[in-house]
Amino acid sequence: MEKEIVRDLEKLEALYGKPTQPSLVKEVTYIHPLYRPWIEKSPFVALATAGRGGLDVSPRGDTPGFVEIEDDNTLLLPDRRGNNRLDSLRNLIEDDRIALLFLVPGLGEMLRINGRAEIDIAPALLARFVHDGVPPRSVLRIHVESVFFQRGRAALRSGLWLAESQIASGVLPSPEAILKAIGSEQPDPRASRGSGG
Repeated sequence: MEKEIVRDLEKLEALYGKPTQPSLVKEVTYIHPLYRPWIEKSPFVALATAGRGGLDVSPRGDTPGFVEIEDDNTLLLPDRRGNNRLDSLRNLIEDDRIALLFLVPGLGEMLRINGRAEIDIAPALLARFVHDGVPPRSVLRIHVESVFFQRGRAALRSGLWLAESQIASGVLPSPEAILKAIGSEQPDPRASRGSGG
């Protein structure tokens, strides 16, 4: 198949044209009062980071309001227990840029936030985010640089929130089946580390 790769901005802009005025006006550098409810009602956010090890997009979720708005320019996101890969946190040590995509069930529109993040482990801060008696190991302090909503076309096209779009459990391979299959194909990573691990 023949390829025609776009490699310069001029060609890209000629292909797509200029952005519409509303798509530019909606972007602000702080958490506008009308954007606050999107964060407060969202139980799920996709968190994107970059570092020398590569790119990462990680899911974060909890009861709505789990991402706290400290002020118009700062968000606090507790890091709940996970798999300890630490992909996002490792990236943030090297490159503090962060991007967030907030979803609210039932709504097609999404809220996008870009900024910079710090990993905060102050005991008093961790104590504010205790969940089921367990404090997070850290809280991301996110300094907001850009906030805007994303129209719902992608969610509508995908049928994201439609019951008939949901896939029944068992249709896709389970995480256990994937681990079993891949684990049997891979050498034990601990073996190559030696005693100095």
